[in-house]
Amino acid sequence: MKRLRSNIVLVGMPGSGKSTVGVILAKLLSYAFVDTDFLIQTSQKCSLQDIIDRDGHVALRKVEEDVLLNIDNHNHVIATGGSAVYSNCGMAHLKTIGIVVFLEVDLASLEMRIRNFDMRGLAKRPEQSLADLFAEREPLYKKYADLMVNCSAPTQEEVCAKIIEKIESYNR
Repeated sequence: MKRLRSNIVLVGMPGSGKSTVGVILAKLLSYAFVDTDFLIQTSQKCSLQDIIDRDGHVALRKVEEDVLLNIDNHNHVIATGGSAVYSNCGMAHLKTIGIVVFLEVDLASLEMRIRNFDMRGLAKRPEQSLADLFAEREPLYKKYADLMVNCSAPTQEEVCAKIIEKIESYNR
């Protein structure tokens, strides 16, 4: 029996609006909302940056993968951490339970949005710049995405309307 893909899974760079758009989208659809970064912090009882400082970025990615693999929700909007796409098995699992939507934002917009890049708790190599991270991750987001929505200019409400429209078309 095929499993119902009742969730909407948001992926994208830090600063793309996954958490903010996710909350609004969940309200519009009468879905529950879950943020995987929050699940990680709750399970580890510390911040993402604390995990990186203590154990390194690879350890954060492993914890993130474990969290992704344990998600078994229905009718949720799931905002993933920007590094979720490094986990092939985590993303494969999310694709079985939801429609993956890549929130696309250009690098210039991200540079304007992200103020605390070095202390934000990003699963990245210490020497990696935002531009390096963008170049590395963008192909992964596209690889896993069922749908892509450009989020550079519109308001969050407009982004949500685009997501809903694309999901309705996708499900036809």
